[in-house]
Amino acid sequence: MFSPFFLNRKWFFWSWVGGAFILFSTWYQVQLDVEITEWFRTFYDTLQKALTTPNSVTFDEFLVFLIKFAKIAGLWIVIMIITNFFVSHWVFRWRTAMTNRYQSLWDKVNHIEGAAQRVQEDTLKFARIMETLGVGLLDSLMTLVAFVPLLWTLSKQINELPWIGAVSHGLVWVAILAALGGTLILAIVGIKLPGIEFNIQKEEAAYRKELVLGEDDENRAKFNILEDLYYKVQKIHFKSYFHYLYFNACKWSYFQGMVIVPYIALAPTIVAGVVTLGFVQQIVRVFGRVESSLQYLVRSWSTIVELISVFKRLQAFERAITPEIETSKIQ
Repeated sequence: MFSPFFLNRKWFFWSWVGGAFILFSTWYQVQLDVEITEWFRTFYDTLQKALTTPNSVTFDEFLVFLIKFAKIAGLWIVIMIITNFFVSHWVFRWRTAMTNRYQSLWDKVNHIEGAAQRVQEDTLKFARIMETLGVGLLDSLMTLVAFVPLLWTLSKQINELPWIGAVSHGLVWVAILAALGGTLILAIVGIKLPGIEFNIQKEEAAYRKELVLGEDDENRAKFNILEDLYYKVQKIHFKSYFHYLYFNACKWSYFQGMVIVPYIALAPTIVAGVVTLGFVQQIVRVFGRVESSLQYLVRSWSTIVELISVFKRLQAFERAITPEIETSKIQ
């Protein structure tokens, strides 16, 4: 799955040079996000000043803040669009490298169970999922590198946490513990989902195969056979619905609860009135960026489950290919 793209000289430019471009553009997007976060602090401080003291801020001064935001946000949008466009091409080249390998071996592997689905459908799914997860993971890592030091610096002014007392850089520890704790809990709750997704694809493939065979052979795809196969499809889907029911209940309860966590952590500081509105807005935004990045696994769990299922199928196909290649060499 990886060697046809990353270890093949033909794809060197796309795999490594293209990967470096994605890395740089993602890093640049995160730097722009840091600038926007800093803008929020000065903007809300100015807003507080204007609302507290009438005519202390002129219309032109206020307009300058909005123009600055438009410039930064506009550049962020341009970079984001270009990056997403390039990433789509990059992952399709990855899919092409995998497909080329499978197609070159097609006469030796076309009799393997589900070969057509592996070559066409699973390579497509693998590419699309890697596009979503890969970019998300890279963005999360870059965001952590950029925002954790910023949160650490801002947390110097937060000397106390509710019910705990004095804690140095308390917001950093709150973000880390809340995100990792939630990730661990939801990973335990959703531990059965990858296996269920794999079984869904297996039962769907068996049902689809019988229907395809029935197109050319009147002795296949009889009603009783199809009924039995579809019952298995129904059974595994209903099982999936049940497990996703309690998983989603836990996931969304956790996400909604985390919305107020930074405000709870900031409560003693806010009540004491020792910080400005701009500082509160900035630190809540920074906290959210760090927390969201640390929650990458939680937020992407459903997609990760699908990737694990696709990976397991392609891995099984690769294992089936190897003996076929060895046999053809001997012959």
